[in-house]
Amino acid sequence: MEFLVYFLIFIFGLIVGSFLNSVIYRLETKESFLKGRSFCPHCKQILSWKDLIPIFSFLILKGKCRYCQNKISFQYPLVELSSVILFVSIFYLFHTHTFVDLIFYWLISCFLLVIFVYDLKHYLIEDKVIYSGIFLTLFYQLFKIWNFGNWNLFLIWNLALGILPSLFFLIIILISKEKWMGFGDFKLSILMGLILGWPKILVALFFSFLSGAIVGSILIFLKIKKMKSQIPFAPFLVSGTFFSIFFGEKIIDWYLKVILLK
Repeated sequence: MEFLVYFLIFIFGLIVGSFLNSVIYRLETKESFLKGRSFCPHCKQILSWKDLIPIFSFLILKGKCRYCQNKISFQYPLVELSSVILFVSIFYLFHTHTFVDLIFYWLISCFLLVIFVYDLKHYLIEDKVIYSGIFLTLFYQLFKIWNFGNWNLFLIWNLALGILPSLFFLIIILISKEKWMGFGDFKLSILMGLILGWPKILVALFFSFLSGAIVGSILIFLKIKKMKSQIPFAPFLVSGTFFSIFFGEKIIDWYLKVILLK
């Protein structure tokens, strides 16, 4: 029975990943992702169901369009695979929580995945995506506070302190006049704070800056980027968010034990 549940979530994750690819593409072209059939971005040929099986169609077609033989971007199977991993992992982590928690983390993972890929491709975080994510998370957190009754002060302070580090982003943006960081990253940091709260936001930011510094250094060393080259930061912030969702509490507990032992 447990295997069947995970298998169904696996299939569901594949379907969602395929839909997210459509969202990412149509955000760029400004088309509605709620209507219209999928088509090849090169030859514009309407795709049949056998061309749209997540991951498997890519493998069967050997990464090429059935109609024009142009290469299919690796983005498509990678997003689908990432969606599967996230959906299965979130279910594993939250299946003992409430159904509302599970649905929220599935939904917010979709927003974060779109932000990750879109910023990586276009160096831009779409306002409609980030604002929708913030609204969803704020609604979820307010529901949790209301559900606990008496407007639980701990949860309120947890959210307030979680958002506080976003001021650091705002200062960097204002000082550098958006040369070091954009307002999209500031908005994303607010979303991160609302999702993670305090102190898990610190784990996410530490991971984000550390991974960003390491990857940036490697790209400069390999001469793929230069010191003054622009590198999208949202993918690192999103990665840090997921890292903190899955491992934040364990890392904080480990850190506190180390401090107390000293």
